Amino acid sequence: MEPTKQQTAEAALRRHPSETGPPANGAGKMSLDNRAMTRRTSLALPPSMPMDDWRNLGQQIFVISDSSGWWLGDWLVYGQSQYPDRYRTAVAETSLGYQTLRNYAWVARRFPVNRRRSTLSFQHHAEVASMGEEDQDTWLNRADKFRWSRNELRRRIRATQSIERATKGDQRVQVQVQVHAQTTQRARWEQAARNESKDLAEWIVGILDHAADGAITEEAEDE
Repeated sequence: MEPTKQQTAEAALRRHPSETGPPANGAGKMSLDNRAMTRRTSLALPPSMPMDDWRNLGQQIFVISDSSGWWLGDWLVYGQSQYPDRYRTAVAETSLGYQTLRNYAWVARRFPVNRRRSTLSFQHHAEVASMGEEDQDTWLNRADKFRWSRNELRRRIRATQSIERATKGDQRVQVQVQVHAQTTQRARWEQAARNESKDLAEWIVGILDHAADGAITEEAEDE
């Protein structure tokens, strides 16, 4: 399966953190290659730009784009604390969507700067923001270790939650499935589950959910 553009950029960020923005601890300022002329609706590049420089510029743009979520969140948190009486009016005057921005501020509050992962996107953090700190760290550690995209992280969280509901008897219907597999097949499945820090049953449910999501999406697109 070909990686998505976001997965490619995230992988590049891990390989070249010094070229794409702040160091791993999140310190330092970010800047764009000074040969790039930026405008509100365009980016102009010099002729005959070396490919390595062009690639690094793309990584820089990705990091700055991803960082904007944190910047907006921190900007809002500051405004709420410094201008409580005029905050909503000031935000409205910027023509920014207030309800949407509230989500940025909420995620920023849930993650103090020292708990934010520079190797993961703002969207990764948003997926786990409603959890307790221990669960947040558990899922972010997994996403970082296995290089999951935001969508993959979301899918795995939902699969785990589905299993937990079934265990607690929250589901209306519980289905038992018997799978007859050859010894070599089971060994491969167990290895794949171990690679993702899961037991075999949890891994199988996740694979089935993923297949179901794909089938449902394809059916909806065909309608």
